[in-house]
This record gives sequence, C-alpha cells and structure tokens, in this order.
Amino acid sequence: MTEELKYDSIAALAAAAEEAGEPISALVLRQQARQLEKDEAQVFAQMRDTYAVMAACIEPGCDEQLRSASGLSGGSAFRMRRAVADGKNLTGGVLGGALYRALAVSELNAAMGRVVAAPTAGSCGILPAAVLTMQMEKGCPEHDCVMALFTASAVGMVITTNASVAGAQGGCQAECGSAAAMAAAAIVELAGGTPRQAADAVAIALKNILGLVCDPVAGLVEIPCIKRNASGVAGAFVAAELALAGIESAIPADEVIVAMKKVGDAMSPALKETAEGGLAVTPTARRLYEQVFGRPAESGCTGCGGCAKGR
Repeated sequence: MTEELKYDSIAALAAAAEEAGEPISALVLRQQARQLEKDEAQVFAQMRDTYAVMAACIEPGCDEQLRSASGLSGGSAFRMRRAVADGKNLTGGVLGGALYRALAVSELNAAMGRVVAAPTAGSCGILPAAVLTMQMEKGCPEHDCVMALFTASAVGMVITTNASVAGAQGGCQAECGSAAAMAAAAIVELAGGTPRQAADAVAIALKNILGLVCDPVAGLVEIPCIKRNASGVAGAFVAAELALAGIESAIPADEVIVAMKKVGDAMSPALKETAEGGLAVTPTARRLYEQVFGRPAESGCTGCGGCAKGR
C-alpha cells in the first residue's frame, strides 16, 4: 500500500485495511516507519517500550499501601485483584482482570507514578488494562499486543482530528470515551476480528459513554476519574464482544465522533474539568476539598487551578 493514511476517518482506515487484507495496525506501522524514515523494527521497538511501561504499572498500582498525596485514592486495585484471585468476583478473570488493571494504572497515576497517557493521564488505565488483559487472560502474544497499540493509536488520531480527547474541551466522554474506543478496537484486533468490526466497536464504545461530564472532586484526577477508568475498560470489552458477534453500530464511528464533539461543545464549562459542577460541588466533595486543602471550598471554585483565583 503506497497511499498515505490521513487519520481523518475510521471508515477509511477500516476500508484501507480490508482492501490490503491486513489489520489496521500493519498499515499504521508501515506508514509510521516510512514517515519517520526508520525501519519497521525500530518503530515497533519504540511501541514495545511503551507497552513495557504500561505493563510495569500493574504491580506497584496493586500495592495495598499505595495512596495518592491527597489521600483520596489508593488500595482499590489491591482489593479488586484479591477478589478476582479468591474467585469472589461476578465477572470472571477477563473482566475482573481488566477492572483491577485499570484501577492499578489509574491509582498509580494519582500517586505520581510513571504511566502512559493513552490518550490522556486521566484515562490512562483503560487501554493498558484492555491489552494486558488480552495477553494475560486470553493468551495473546506480546507481539500482537504491541501491534494492537498501533490500531488504538490510529483511532485516537482520528478522534483528535475530528473532535478532542481532552476533558477540558469535551468532558469525560472525550477522555475516557476516546480511550474506551481505542481499547475496543485493540481488543477486536487481538481477538481476530476484522477491521470493519473494529470500527463498529469504536462506534459502540464511544456512543455508550456519550455525554459523560468531567467533574473531578477537588480538581484532582482521582474521584470519580479512577473508577471511570474501570467503567471505561468494561465498556470497551462490551463493545468488542458485540462487534465480534457481528452486531453493527447503526451510527458509523465517524458520525459518532462528530456527535461527541457537538455534545462537548454544548456542555457547560462547569462540566468540563473546571470542578464547578456535577460531583465536584456535592456536599461530600466540598468536605473532601477541605480535608485535602485545609480550607473550605469557595462557592464556584474548588481550587482546580483553572483560573488566576484558583491558583
């Protein structure tokens, strides 16, 4: 294939891959190598290093003693992994494993650990949890998992071109929604699905989280962000399962992405990372703010740092 991928359409990505008889990841790797003037092996090695950073998050993220500086998060991944290990969770090793891995990466991020923003730090647990779970629970080879990250990255690039992955621009639908869509495409590829099925999974994952606001308690990426990473990876597996079963999205992925942008544009600024609405202004959130910062939260301000007064 010599035609350059433009990363402006999920449908075009899927069509190009179908025409080439290859997964999306193969096309992306080849083009990235050409554009960077590197061997494919070098580009793959860079992505493998990224995957290694993702994998290295799990053990420290599951440490029973892990806590964020604020004290608002830590220990949830440990409890979820213990429930899975003891056979006490409802959803088995695959979804249970994905949940604790998403929590682990997100809690490590809150504790200032090293993570991969995929596509953002606030949504950093979703894609790693999805791909690592496919490796650890379904036996997917590491090589294939690394390749799946190229597919996920391509999806993220399309979303960035046509909408946003930032909570400050589009709400949590843009952060965790985009990560869930990226993860869903990666899961489908790892499960042997077609590029068209990956596109359907992107659409299903994103439309299922459409409208979700970004309302961080105390302006910190902890409550409810960490648990939304767990929800996001669950949504990615749901979307992948449906697509792999041959269930198509009535609304194409590209149209869902545009719809997400319009929803984000229509959102009040109070619901886009400013911590001025939603859960961030509940009585409990205000108490937590005072617990963390040692002063009462001012009306309409939680000290998120988004304005001069907040600083």
